[in-house]
Amino acid sequence: MCYVPLWCRSHFSFLHAAGSPEELVLRAAEYGLPAIALTDRASLSGVVRAHTATRAQHRAAAQPAGGQPGQPAIRLIVGAEIETTDGSSLALLARTREGYGQLCRLITTIRLRASKGQWEATAEDIAGHAEGLTALWTTGFADASSHTVGLLREAFGEHLFAAIARHRLPEERARERLIRAHALEHQITCAAAPQVLYPARENRPLYEILRCIDRGTTIHQIGNRVPPNAEYALRCGEEIARLYRDIPETLEQSLQIARECRFSLDDLVYRYPTERVPEGYTTGGWLRRVTLQGAQERYRGEVPTEVSQQLKKELALIEELDYCGYFLTMYEIVNFCRERGILCQGRGSAANSAVCFCLRITAIDPVRMGLLFERFLSRERAEPPDIDLDIEHNRREEVIQHLYQSYGRDRAAMVANVIRYRPKSAIREVGKALGLPATDLDRIARMVSHRSTALPEILRDAGLDPEAPLHRQLIELSREILDTPRHLSIHPGGFLLGSEPVIELVPVENAAMEARTVIQWDKYDVEALGLFKVDLLGLGALTHLTGAFALLKQHYGLDLSMARIPARDDAVFDMLCRGDTIGVFQIESRAQMSMLPRLRPREFYDLVIEISIVRPGPITGGMVHPYLRRRNGEEDVHYPHPDLVPVLRKTLGVPLFQEQVMKLAVIAADYTPGEADQLRRDMAAWRRSGAIEKHGETIISRMTSKGIEREFAQAVFDQIRGFGEYGFPESHAASFALIAWCTAWLRHHYPAVFACALLNAWPMGFYAPATIVEDAKRRGVTVLPVDTARSDWECTLEGGGAAIRMGLRYVKGLSIQAWEQIRRARSEMPGSLAAFVSAARLDERSLSALAESGALSAFGISRRQALWEVLGSTRRRDIGRGRESRRTLPTRPAMAGESKSTLQQPLDATANTVAPEFRPLDETELIRWNYRRTRHSADGHPMAPLRGHLRNRALPTACDVAAGIDGSTVSFVGLVICRQRPSTAGGTLFLTLEDETGFVNVIVWKSDFRRHRVTLLTQVVLGITGTLQRQDGVVHLILRSCWAPQIPGGAPAVASHDFH
Repeated sequence: MCYVPLWCRSHFSFLHAAGSPEELVLRAAEYGLPAIALTDRASLSGVVRAHTATRAQHRAAAQPAGGQPGQPAIRLIVGAEIETTDGSSLALLARTREGYGQLCRLITTIRLRASKGQWEATAEDIAGHAEGLTALWTTGFADASSHTVGLLREAFGEHLFAAIARHRLPEERARERLIRAHALEHQITCAAAPQVLYPARENRPLYEILRCIDRGTTIHQIGNRVPPNAEYALRCGEEIARLYRDIPETLEQSLQIARECRFSLDDLVYRYPTERVPEGYTTGGWLRRVTLQGAQERYRGEVPTEVSQQLKKELALIEELDYCGYFLTMYEIVNFCRERGILCQGRGSAANSAVCFCLRITAIDPVRMGLLFERFLSRERAEPPDIDLDIEHNRREEVIQHLYQSYGRDRAAMVANVIRYRPKSAIREVGKALGLPATDLDRIARMVSHRSTALPEILRDAGLDPEAPLHRQLIELSREILDTPRHLSIHPGGFLLGSEPVIELVPVENAAMEARTVIQWDKYDVEALGLFKVDLLGLGALTHLTGAFALLKQHYGLDLSMARIPARDDAVFDMLCRGDTIGVFQIESRAQMSMLPRLRPREFYDLVIEISIVRPGPITGGMVHPYLRRRNGEEDVHYPHPDLVPVLRKTLGVPLFQEQVMKLAVIAADYTPGEADQLRRDMAAWRRSGAIEKHGETIISRMTSKGIEREFAQAVFDQIRGFGEYGFPESHAASFALIAWCTAWLRHHYPAVFACALLNAWPMGFYAPATIVEDAKRRGVTVLPVDTARSDWECTLEGGGAAIRMGLRYVKGLSIQAWEQIRRARSEMPGSLAAFVSAARLDERSLSALAESGALSAFGISRRQALWEVLGSTRRRDIGRGRESRRTLPTRPAMAGESKSTLQQPLDATANTVAPEFRPLDETELIRWNYRRTRHSADGHPMAPLRGHLRNRALPTACDVAAGIDGSTVSFVGLVICRQRPSTAGGTLFLTLEDETGFVNVIVWKSDFRRHRVTLLTQVVLGITGTLQRQDGVVHLILRSCWAPQIPGGAPAVASHDFH
C-alpha cells in the first residue's frame, strides 16, 4: 500500500529542517509516491520551488527515456504548519484556490501582529480561515481542551484529522493511544502522517547542527531537544506500510486527503493593477500618447523615421501582450522622481526599448546604438518585462513609500531575498555549534573568502589538524550547510503589485525596517510564476552625481546634469587610458584599472566594451585577448562564418555581450526562439540549477556542422557558462557606461567636488574613505580635518571649492542627533571648550569621540588635553545634577602609542584637579588616532612615518616601483587596501598595496598563495618581494615571497576591501 507524506518541512522552515523543497520532491518521486505536501512553519517560501520541481517531474514523465512508459508524475500539495500559542500545531493543506487564499491570509495575519521572523496564532485564527483547507492536527491534539477541539471541529468539519506520527520512539505508542481515544471521543478521523524533517537519513547531522544554531547551543548540550534517531527522513511506501501495518486505514486516509487537495499554483490568476489614466483613454491609448510626447522631447521635435517605426512596433506588441499598465507604472515612478529632484535611470535590458527611452525610464538611445528590442520583450517569451530602475540610494525610501501610498499596502509588498549560508558564516556557525573555540573560528574565518572550498588547507594553515574528528565534521557540515536559507531578508528594491490584494497570492510579513512589509517569495519565485515585479534599486553612483552637481552649482555656479556633461573630452580619455580611476563608477577595480591602458578607450562605446569585457563571460570564453589584439592591430579581424558578420562587426568578430551570444545560438546553432529563450533562462539560473550544461553538445555540434571551427564553438559555450555566472547585456553596459563617463569627467575637471561628493555618498564603490582621501591629496586637493567649529555633518568644500573639509559623519561614535546638538551650540559661538560642552550638552561617548578625533582642536588644546577636560566636564555636570558623587573615568584600552597613565586613573570630579602636562602626539600616534576615530587621516598616510626606516632598508615607494625596469626584482612594503580572488583567475590572488605616493598591484599565483596564505590574508601592512612586470603601460609585481614587517606600535586599524 502506498501513502502520501502530509507533514513535511524543508529548509524554508529556517533552521527547523534540512533539505530543499526540490530534494524532497525528487526523493518522493524516486519512491513512486503520488504526491507530497510541503508544510513549512507558517511559511510558503518554498512552495514555488517545490512546484517548479514537480513540473520538471511532469515533463520527465511525459517524455520517458527509451520510449518506455514513465512513472506517474508526482503532485504537490501546498500547505503550511501553524503552531499556536497553546502548544498545538496543525498542518493546513489547500484543497482549493479559496483555501489557498485563506492560508495566505492566515499566515499574513499571524505574522504581521508579531516581530520579524515570528508569528502569534490562536485556534480562533485558524478556525476563522478554515474554508477550503484541510487541517491535520499534528501536535498537542491529545492535550487540547474540548472547547478548542469543538471550535476546530465546527470550522473544518470532516476536513479535520488527527495525525498518527510514528518514528520508532518508545514513547510514541502511549501518546498514540491518547490521540486515538481523543479522536474517537470527538468523532475525528485519524490519518498516518509521520513528520519529515529532512529528505534522507544522511541529512540528520545537518539537521541537528541547524537546531543547535537556532537554539544557540552546541551539539554536546542540545540533548533530547532533537530526536534521538534518523526516522524523520522521508521514507518509502514499503517501509511506511510495514510501520503502519496494524492500522492500514490511516494510510488510505492519507491518500484520500491527497486526492481531495487539488489546488495547484498553476491555478493562480494574477492581474497587474490597472493604472489611472485620464478620462477617455485606455491604458494603451494613454501609453501611446505619453510615449509620442516623450519622443518629441527626446528628439527636439524631429523624430527620426527609424525611431517612429520602432515605437510603432514596440507599442503594438506591448498592447498585444497587455503590458501597458506596467510601462505606465514605471513612467509614473520616474515622473515622481523628476518632480522631487531624485536622480534615477533605468538599466538592464529595458535600455533596449525605444518606448522606455522616450518615457525617460532609460537614458540610452537604443535605435542609435542598434540594440535588440527582442532581448527585452518578445512574443515568444512567456514572461513579463523586467525594468530595473536605479535611484540615488539615500532617497530610495521616498520612492518606496510613494509606491505604498499609491497602491496601498494590500496591493503592494516588497519581494523577499533569501539569506543563505556562505563560507564564512558556515564556518563560524557550524564551528560554534560543534563547540570549537571562538579564537580558532576567527582564525579560520579570516582566511576564508566567499568562494573558499579548500577548507582542509585553510585549517592546516590556521594551525589545526583537518584530520581530527571534530575538524572533519566542521569541514563536512560547513560544505553541507552552504546555500541553506538562514532567514528572509528584503530584496534591494523589488515590488510585487497586484490588482487584487497581494495577500490572496502570497503571505506578507513584517520586514526588519520600519514601515516595510515583504512577501514570502523571492525574485526567482516571482519570475517562475510570471508575475510582474517593479525593481527600485539604490545606486550610490547616482547619489554621488547628485551631490557633485549640487556642489558645482553652489561653489562654481554651474548647472550641470548627466545630459549636459560633454560627450567627448580627450583629457578625460587620457586619464582613463592611464588607469587613473579611483572612485569612477564601474571602472575603479584593480582589474578594470589594468584593462584600461590596454584597451585605451577614446569614445563612449569603448567604455561600454570596457565595462563588459572584465566579466566572467568574456574571460571564461577566452575572448578578451583576441579582442585586444584585433583592436591594437596585432591580429586580423575575421569572422567564423559569413552569417555572423552582422552580429560580431561592432566587436571585431569577438562576442563580448550577452545579446551576441544569444544571436550566435540562433544563427549559428539554429536555435528556435523557444530554445533561445530557454537558453537565456538557463543562463540566468546557472548558479542554482546547473541547467546550462545540457546546451553544450547541442551548440557545439550544430555550429561545427555549419563549418565553424570546434575551438570557436567550444569558446562560445564556455562564454555562455561565464555569462551564467556574471555577464552584461550590451544595453546594461551602455547604461552604466554613461554614469561611468559622468563620474570620470567630474574626477578630472573638479577633483575636490568629485571626492567630496563621493565621501558623502559612502558607503559605496570599491574603496575605503582613507583611499579616497589619499587619492584626492595626490590630485592636489587639500583635505582638512574634522572640526566642531567648521565641519558640517557631511563633507563640504572650502577655499573657493579647492579644499575638502571632512564631515562629522566620519567620527565613529557620533550620531546625527549629536550633530544637531553641536550645530545648535555652534550658533551660540562658545569661546571656550567648557562653554561648548555646556552648550552642546553631549554625552560622554560623543565628547570622547570628538576629542580623540581632533574635532576640538579649534579650542587651541591637544587631543589628550581635550579628552581630559571633556570627561572632567561631564563628571562635574553629572554631579551638579545629583547623579553621582564620585566616579572614575572609563578604563578604556589605551590608544595607539599611549600608556596606561593619567587617563586611566581615578578622577575626583569634585576636586580642583590640575591637568597634567600631556606629551604631544607624534606623527605615528596622530595618524593612528585619526584612523581609529575617523577611518582616514587628513594629517598623513600610515606609511609616511615609516618612510625613513624603509629608506634605510633601501625599500622603494610605490612611485619608485612604477618607474622600475621590467624583469627586475623589487621589494616593497605597503598597506593592503584590496584583496581579490575571482573565480575566473584559477586560484590567483590579486593584491593592491598603497603607500603615501600611490599603489602597487601584486599578482600571487595559486601555488604561492597556498604557501603564504596566512601572511597574505591576515597582515594589514605587508612586505612583498617579486618580479616587476611591465606590459602595455600596466605595472605589476609577481610575488616570489612575502613577510610581515615589524611596525613600531603595531599596524594601524585600516580596513581593506577583500573578496568583493
